[in-house]
Amino acid sequence: MGFPDRIERTVYLGHPPAEVWAALTTAEGLGTWFGNDAAIDLRPGGLARMSWAGGPAVQMRVERVEEPSVFGFTWQIFGLPQDDPRRTYVEFTLEPAGEGTRLTVVESGFAQLPEDVCRKASDGNAEGWAKELDELSGYLDAA
Repeated sequence: MGFPDRIERTVYLGHPPAEVWAALTTAEGLGTWFGNDAAIDLRPGGLARMSWAGGPAVQMRVERVEEPSVFGFTWQIFGLPQDDPRRTYVEFTLEPAGEGTRLTVVESGFAQLPEDVCRKASDGNAEGWAKELDELSGYLDAA
């Protein structure tokens, strides 16, 4: 049996879409809740970089920007060599929900990997998204 090609998580954040959008699409936001340092050229085809203290640095390519509702990028697959051309696609969708925002993140593209690598990458990223979305919520609540 193969593994799913996508990870999907939906969370409710008690902050308006404009605040969530800024947290997702600015270097300050990304470098606080998602990594430890970030840079982003927020336009389709723009490059972004993110790094974690004592951890990896990743390059991303902005693919979709529809402010304030959709932000998407491709990035390296954790565990593969830096020069491997395969990427997954991450898309955030923001929807107003009462006084806050319903945020859905979908990461897809794992099926391009051999099954053993797919399992490791998919499981690792699924665990990572749960943690990172909690950190996003904490970042927004502290602002």
